[in-house]
Amino acid sequence: MDKSSIDPGLTELLKKLQQKYAVMGQDLSSYLDGLLHADYLTYWDYIHLDTLLSLQNPKTRFPDEKVFIGYHQITELYFNLALWELEQIAAHKNLDEKFFIERVTRVVRYFQLLESSFTVMVDGMEKEQFLKFRMSLLPASGFQSAQYRLIEICCTDMINLVSPGMRESLHEYSDLEQQIEHLYWRSGATELASGKKTLTLQQFEEKYLKLFNETGMRFRNKNLRKLYLQHFPDSEAVKLILRQLDELANVLWPLAHLKSAGRYLQRDPENIKATGGTNWQKYLPPRFQRIQFFPELWAASENEEWGKAGVLKAFAGSL
Repeated sequence: MDKSSIDPGLTELLKKLQQKYAVMGQDLSSYLDGLLHADYLTYWDYIHLDTLLSLQNPKTRFPDEKVFIGYHQITELYFNLALWELEQIAAHKNLDEKFFIERVTRVVRYFQLLESSFTVMVDGMEKEQFLKFRMSLLPASGFQSAQYRLIEICCTDMINLVSPGMRESLHEYSDLEQQIEHLYWRSGATELASGKKTLTLQQFEEKYLKLFNETGMRFRNKNLRKLYLQHFPDSEAVKLILRQLDELANVLWPLAHLKSAGRYLQRDPENIKATGGTNWQKYLPPRFQRIQFFPELWAASENEEWGKAGVLKAFAGSL
């Protein structure tokens, strides 16, 4: 081939590649030889489609159990994307308003999709099937979603995740482990009759409590609330997107979950227990937990009626 016919741009790229591998003490020609023999990348290999579709393994023969498994897996994937955005915000060395808003907007978008998609759970399964196959899941529970807890920790100070009755007695800068001891969700996984920790909670804490402590320490000074107060306390655009996130994560998403629980577990004269024995009637309603990632962004009247507007929206068609 005539050297004059070689694209100058390609020659320049080869030089840059040669420099890149030379720094690592590697021979570029060996890598090019490997590239020559490598197969073309396919869509199904890139996203590991066969593996992904092999991960739905029902424990019973009820068809709707696959819907239940698939939806929870999709939820965890969205949680993982949200955590990825929060990690990027925390790690950004020269954090500016544009980057902050763009990444928080992504998290908001994930929660919007999660909220709207909950109809898959509310209307997408036969109640009779669910009430039967759920018994094969004991003591597993959606309560055991560690990624959701990590999202909370990455968004706000730990004191804002403490049970409402304990927040005044625990100072914002008190011992982190002491705050974790009184996290709101821990009281939601107690046995309805005895008040003792359920096996669901015991398993969950044994596997993840160390991670929660480590993440709490790592994000103590770079969670979303801290970064907002440090860098953008006067930005109306930042306040707006954070309010959206707060309402979605702490009102609309829990209410969508509550609506699903009510659809399958509500029964007169007595409610059916959740799979892990969790007290879902007290754990899920936002008005009981009053969790806010950014409490300073809400007026006193909004705090007083926290979750009320969301209830009207979520249950508009079922009241």
